[in-house]
Amino acid sequence: MAYNIRIVSTYPPRRCGIGTFSRDLATALEHFTGEVGHIRVAAIDRGNGPYRIPVDLTIDQYNPISWRDTTGHIIARAKQSPNPTVVLLQHEYGLDPDDSGEDARGANFVKMAKAFVENGLTTLVYLHTVLDEPDPHQKKVLQDLAELSDGLVVTTESAIQTLESPVYGIAHVKLKHIDHGIRMQQRSQFDRLAIKHRYGLENGFLITTLGLLSPGKGIQYGLRGYGRFLNDSCTEAQRKRMVYLIAGQCHPEFVKAEGGKYYREYQELLNAGLEESKLTWCKIKDMQDMDFGEYDVVFLDTFLDETAFVELYAATNVMLLPYLNMQQISSGILADTLGSGRVAIVTKSRYARELINSNKRCPDGVVIGKYARGILVDPGEPSIEQIAQALDYLAFNQSKRLMMEKQAHQRGYQMRWHNSAWTLLQYVDFIREQKEIVTGRGVKFNREKSAPLFPTKRDPF
Repeated sequence: MAYNIRIVSTYPPRRCGIGTFSRDLATALEHFTGEVGHIRVAAIDRGNGPYRIPVDLTIDQYNPISWRDTTGHIIARAKQSPNPTVVLLQHEYGLDPDDSGEDARGANFVKMAKAFVENGLTTLVYLHTVLDEPDPHQKKVLQDLAELSDGLVVTTESAIQTLESPVYGIAHVKLKHIDHGIRMQQRSQFDRLAIKHRYGLENGFLITTLGLLSPGKGIQYGLRGYGRFLNDSCTEAQRKRMVYLIAGQCHPEFVKAEGGKYYREYQELLNAGLEESKLTWCKIKDMQDMDFGEYDVVFLDTFLDETAFVELYAATNVMLLPYLNMQQISSGILADTLGSGRVAIVTKSRYARELINSNKRCPDGVVIGKYARGILVDPGEPSIEQIAQALDYLAFNQSKRLMMEKQAHQRGYQMRWHNSAWTLLQYVDFIREQKEIVTGRGVKFNREKSAPLFPTKRDPF
């Protein structure tokens, strides 16, 4: 019997990485027509609509009644269908305000999980943030989700280790690692040279940062590291062939926060990095008719659609991701970079350490990942010098860079959305079968004598 899939998450057109994740997961699941009935989404909303199918319900993020009503609607619709419903909750603290509207302090996902399981709906929770040092509220939310759902899904093995540790004490049986999917299945869906030629970059070395911008993306350090690389490693002729393309807009909610105060401060931070590094730069809305040889840095100030993402991955020589959040357990940009067969210079977040360095210990300084899938650097101020070193290594070692692209693509190919979606469906099968196992005739004995075979109290198993 096929499953109906119900996803609770942000969703496009809301500009949110978790929404993009959920869209790509839904698209991948659609291909399994024998295992999946229909897919529907309850979109966590902040006036971002209108939405289209598969979204059929919306949750007003700051309205607790809306969360409760949507929970009831999901349960009612599940009972009307002959197919079993599987709920996928996409948990992120920042999407879960409390009843008074305080961000990241709610328990709406916990209440949903409890209600769904009590009504017979198989319920899995994707965790998009797992903190090494949670505060009491953050810790309790994940512990409650583990207890009240059928399982927690994470995209890194290291997150499982953290959740099993004394910090959370969650049983291994409740945890499942499934790779963050990648949307690109070919090494390059478009020819790199053809795309570069279209934009006048055929003889250029393209360094790229993609996605929604915010202070936590660390671009202020990326600019300084890139500037140091240009000044210390490149001749004037070589400098004209280098360009750093920062493509994407600031997150709309970040732009509006506090009347734009934080956005203005962020712009001043970027401007300081540009001036300090003596970088020439411009801001554009469209890459057509752009002479990239005139500038060191180009800001492509637009929201990137799927075609733009695919083309920019294909054209890129090096992806620069100087993120500041080292607790990050997923990154669609990094996953897609590997899937596109491109080399990343990335700070040592948990997700990056796992993808680039196979979750091995990372000493301070520049680390070229195991199997040379990319280069890891420290976050913040130390990254400036290290980014310069990494760019130098990649720019002037073509053979090594191309080998790293091959190794990155090999790992990325394993992470195709098709594979991740199939792994999820197999996990759902396992969860449902575990529930149906009947142990009725299993004989149980109570120990009445001492245990001479095991004289110590330690259980050897």
